[in-house]
Amino acid sequence: MGYSGKVEYAAERKMRERNTRIYRMAHWPIWIWVFFLAPGPLTFGLFARGFHWMNWAWLALVMLGTGIAGLKAQLPGCEHKPYILRFDEDKPNPLYRRVCYTFAWNAALNFALLNLAGLVYAVMTGVWRLKQIYDYAYSPLCALILLLGILGRLPRVGPSTQTEGMERRYFYGTVWAVTVAQTLLLALWKALPETRTGNLIKLSAYVGALAVMGIFAARGLLYRTRPILPGEVMIAD
Repeated sequence: MGYSGKVEYAAERKMRERNTRIYRMAHWPIWIWVFFLAPGPLTFGLFARGFHWMNWAWLALVMLGTGIAGLKAQLPGCEHKPYILRFDEDKPNPLYRRVCYTFAWNAALNFALLNLAGLVYAVMTGVWRLKQIYDYAYSPLCALILLLGILGRLPRVGPSTQTEGMERRYFYGTVWAVTVAQTLLLALWKALPETRTGNLIKLSAYVGALAVMGIFAARGLLYRTRPILPGEVMIAD
């Protein structure tokens, strides 16, 4: 496998037969956030200017849609019981999981890549064109990610859950890296001036955070980033 980090074994994990109401409710805000971010330029306006009536309207629509889906157990984590019990089982991946994780990949990758492009452009030219980048590049990149999801080319969105034990770590590793880097970038955006030096610091911190968290995730040092192997620990004579 070429992996030397920490691992988990499926046989050693505690089997959960049912998801509690608290567990199911705790996953609902995650999917509200994922789908709320879907219209990228609208979200950019939110962070640039604050809530607009269109943001509130979209949030209400997302809460309604995800709330209904959650009540019907059609959101990952909101099921009445875990869907995946054996991490090596060739089990069909339900449509709702494929749709949700495809949009989650868009939320993770699209904003991270466009913000990186905006930072690089600002450092090279001294001018910020982030709004224009979102206006022109968000939709094509979103369409590409959705297409990859439809084709089952993204982790956790394939037709089978057989490789879930490995694919989940790619997903959560990405979430860890992007969340930490974006949060750091937001803080620096507020704290530092829009100068060449300030922009360079923002870019260096952003790329550094992505790299460090990526290394931690690759070594299985972050929550849910360890490979889950189907077998038990055995010693051969």
